[in-house]
Amino acid sequence: MILSNYNKLNITFCGMMGSGKSIIGSKFAKIIKFNFIDTDALIEEQTGKSIDQIFDNFGEAYFRELEERYISKILFKKNYVISLGGGVMNNVNLRKILKQNSFNIYLCVSNSELVKRLENSNKRPLIKNKNIQNILQELLKKREKYYNKADIKIENSKSVNHTIKELKKILDLNE
Repeated sequence: MILSNYNKLNITFCGMMGSGKSIIGSKFAKIIKFNFIDTDALIEEQTGKSIDQIFDNFGEAYFRELEERYISKILFKKNYVISLGGGVMNNVNLRKILKQNSFNIYLCVSNSELVKRLENSNKRPLIKNKNIQNILQELLKKREKYYNKADIKIENSKSVNHTIKELKKILDLNE
């Protein structure tokens, strides 16, 4: 399988909120028969609080500490597909572990498509009650240089099935 070709333990999906990391990651995990973890869901499960509650009660810095604590552990597991939170790539320690242990896939989506996908979301603290388009542009400006260092970059503006088909083609996976 692809991981042995690259001497990696896992596959990770990075990209902006709304880029489809969780849906693509979970479907792709089933195809390659790996376990799936969504890091935001993991943090919620471990803390018993929603991401929104963590941001509201403790702030973003505390959330980023939790991210590093939990994600650094799961990156050493084997045969997982991991959907990373949008801001994970800003963390230098996590980037090092990711580079070492995972085959990283950047799901790229245009800003206008992200706005469409996120305009009715009230579960994302960074865009809640704000100008979504401006916030997304700001965040992408800070994160894109890290996203672009992924092992592969794939456009995810069409259907989930289209993206999965493209992934399989790029990774040379047969049905």
